[in-house]
Amino acid sequence: MSADIEIDQVTKLYGTFRAVDDVSLKIQNGSFISLLGSSGAGKSTILRMIGGFELPDYGAVRIGGKDVTLLPPYSRDVNTVFQNYALFPHMNVAENVAYGLRRDGIAPEERRRRVREALDMVEMLSYAERRPTQLSGGQQQRVALARAIVKRPSVLLLDEPLGALDRKLRQQMQVELKLLQRQLGLTFVFVTHDQEEALAMSDQIAVMRHGKIEQLGGPTELYDMPSTAFVASFIGTQNFLVGARVDSTTTMRSEGGANLTVGRVVGDLQSNAQVLGAVRPENVMLSMDEPKASANRLRATVAASVMLGDTLEFILMLDGGREFMARMPRRGAELLPSGAEVWAHWEVPFFTMYPYEDLQAKPGMGGVQ
Repeated sequence: MSADIEIDQVTKLYGTFRAVDDVSLKIQNGSFISLLGSSGAGKSTILRMIGGFELPDYGAVRIGGKDVTLLPPYSRDVNTVFQNYALFPHMNVAENVAYGLRRDGIAPEERRRRVREALDMVEMLSYAERRPTQLSGGQQQRVALARAIVKRPSVLLLDEPLGALDRKLRQQMQVELKLLQRQLGLTFVFVTHDQEEALAMSDQIAVMRHGKIEQLGGPTELYDMPSTAFVASFIGTQNFLVGARVDSTTTMRSEGGANLTVGRVVGDLQSNAQVLGAVRPENVMLSMDEPKASANRLRATVAASVMLGDTLEFILMLDGGREFMARMPRRGAELLPSGAEVWAHWEVPFFTMYPYEDLQAKPGMGGVQ
């Protein structure tokens, strides 16, 4: 049976540093939740407190309604899959998977049955006699999963388990992990810094920053309705424009002097407050002639055009020197030469106004410098 997980006002200190700062979170049984954030955001610390590898300085952790805050890992109905897999090199695959059952005193016949069942579930039964050194990274990851699920925990904790895999195998394993979670009905708590992983697999995502949860929601909600400029920048790719709110209207005056209309205003923004306007590259269109009917249009120069399989990506330079991006399906579009003069334009509903934040640009994002 899966179990609810409750994290109640949990704080973890390392000296004066607050790795986790008064976080409360309820994870529903049988769900797949990702803790997403950059290095140092606090996501792995939360995972380790759920697993019993770290004790909170304040607050409580409950699993299935039971307070487990001070219990050691072996006394909790959880199991953990780590990034390095931690397989025993002197044991074969079947022995690795059976290790925990043997320690628990499970009878040999029952142990063999459960090991076969777990290996078959991750499509590794034919590799039962091989040693970990004879397996690929993806195969070792499957064995680590089998070893975790063979004990039938109510909660499975996964600490960046796909980080060591190449991109193609990582994408394949994302699908397999989600299917496995649905098949088992377990509660999966997945830690990652990769927003594509989180979007692909999760029922819910907790975006973390400076030890706090910045926003909690489903993948569609986080992508379409970010609650802060930071979340907007971290989930997917965004173009940001710096400007000021015109009075108390939905108009933003950009740093280049253009008046732009936003479809959504986030936060308590005062008249003439400094703001960020955000629009995703896939919502930006390009025209050679000025689209005078569009409320939001900026003149730009093509810096580079890139073909990305079925999409084309255009890196633009706006008047004033800010980088801007447009992304569109390859069908019906063509690469533009560097130096081409274009108009970038987008519809009002796709443009959001946020309180100003000094965001650092990340690769591939038209960020605020």
